Amino acid sequence: MKIIVCAVGKVKDRPLRDAIDEYVARVRRYVAVDEVEIADGPPERVRAAFEKALAGATVVALEVNGKALSSPDFARFVERLGARGKGVVGFAIGGADGLPKEISAAAHVQISLSTFTFPHRLARLVLVEQLYRAMTILRNEPYAH
Repeated sequence: MKIIVCAVGKVKDRPLRDAIDEYVARVRRYVAVDEVEIADGPPERVRAAFEKALAGATVVALEVNGKALSSPDFARFVERLGARGKGVVGFAIGGADGLPKEISAAAHVQISLSTFTFPHRLARLVLVEQLYRAMTILRNEPYAH
């Protein structure tokens, strides 16, 4: 399995960047992970960048109105998606204006991290932490209490 976390915007805040990097490193103990940062800009350019970065992946759009999953359900969800096709799962996180409608509509599924709206930087941290939690759940490791 390979995971791609594709998000609009850069994480410039050092402590937040460090936290994201820590969880990405933890997830990499289990599966390959790429993080792709897309520059914000005109919707057509953002859409094209998402399409390029997520080509061939099973795409999961993070949307506030997407399907809500518990952590154990998310773990099983990631496991099922990783078994599809080439085993590449791409998570798409929008910027201030959300995801381009075409990207969300073309995604294989839309999920929600919360009914709260998060800034893209914080959504990325929550996602990578949940990916790490998913890996520990799937292996029955003690992190996921």
